Amino acid sequence: MKQAILVFLGGGFGSVLRYAISKPLNPLFPNFFFGTFLVNIIGCLLIGLILGLSAKSNLLSQNSTLFLATGFCGGFTTFSAFAFEKHFLLKNSELLHFSIYLISSIVIGIFAVVLGLWLSKFGE
Repeated sequence: MKQAILVFLGGGFGSVLRYAISKPLNPLFPNFFFGTFLVNIIGCLLIGLILGLSAKSNLLSQNSTLFLATGFCGGFTTFSAFAFEKHFLLKNSELLHFSIYLISSIVIGIFAVVLGLWLSKFGE
């Protein structure tokens, strides 16, 4: 039960922060959804750092990792908004923006996870 509460609390904090970041930034680039993009990339970097630190040392407990990676990062990032925004761009025949957003989200997201894992090894 304690672990479920940790995920619940982390997810709540992540969701509120995602809203606070994406709400003002998405309208700035209406055909790119920059706020959602930024949140997802930051979330990829964070989960790489968190899981990298958790795997290499005792710096993070299992409960801290659960709160931060599963809860916070799970609530902070959003695949559902990402998918809806892709649908919106396709529906509006924004094929170039669709392609740029899709490819850059995947490529930069994977790079951010790898970067986070790499940065977590710096303390060795």
